[in-house]
Amino acid sequence: MCGRFTLRVTPDQIADLFSIEQMPPVAARYNIAPTQPVLAIRESYAGNGREATFLNWGLIPSWATDPSIGSRMINARAETAAEKPSFRAAFKYRRCIIPADGFYEWQKIGSGKQPQLIGLKEGGLFGFAGLWEHWEREGSVVESCTILTTEPNQLLAPIHDRMPVILHPEDYDEWLDRNVQKADPLLHLLRSFPGERMAYTPVSSHVNNARNEDPACVVPI
Repeated sequence: MCGRFTLRVTPDQIADLFSIEQMPPVAARYNIAPTQPVLAIRESYAGNGREATFLNWGLIPSWATDPSIGSRMINARAETAAEKPSFRAAFKYRRCIIPADGFYEWQKIGSGKQPQLIGLKEGGLFGFAGLWEHWEREGSVVESCTILTTEPNQLLAPIHDRMPVILHPEDYDEWLDRNVQKADPLLHLLRSFPGERMAYTPVSSHVNNARNEDPACVVPI
């Protein structure tokens, strides 16, 4: 799964990688947690390329009567998301990319769990495959998202049995293309990112508390 991640790069770096002309204000984040607003990249409905916007992390299906369901929808399995009632409309019409430069998993070691900060071996920015949804009831409007997960690569298999789908930059256009509305042409994008291009480092239990949002979360131990 993917339950916490980081985004510490500059707005200009995000704009460059994802071809965004106008960026909203973005502060460095060290411990992004479910139900919080997260930056997302999607096709602009004005028809002029991509836009960067904030979505609540935890997808609320449009048919839901209670928005609290989103807290249980932070991840969607890439193998079945296109078929699940909670995600299939978003998979068809509302795909997005969630920028990140690291994510956390907790590795079971002995009787405890060691938080590991995982990212690209060379460091830097990447994008999770995501889905987003529009929910509206009695004047309340919420736009929310989920992160797709897949089988772990050989590096991460000893840490967790799932990993977030990390898209290759050359696949961004295909993933975001709203003209593609069938799952089959997209499934080849939802693969494990190569383990040889990734690395992880143990960090302190400071990150365990979602209220801790500071550089101490990412300091190696």
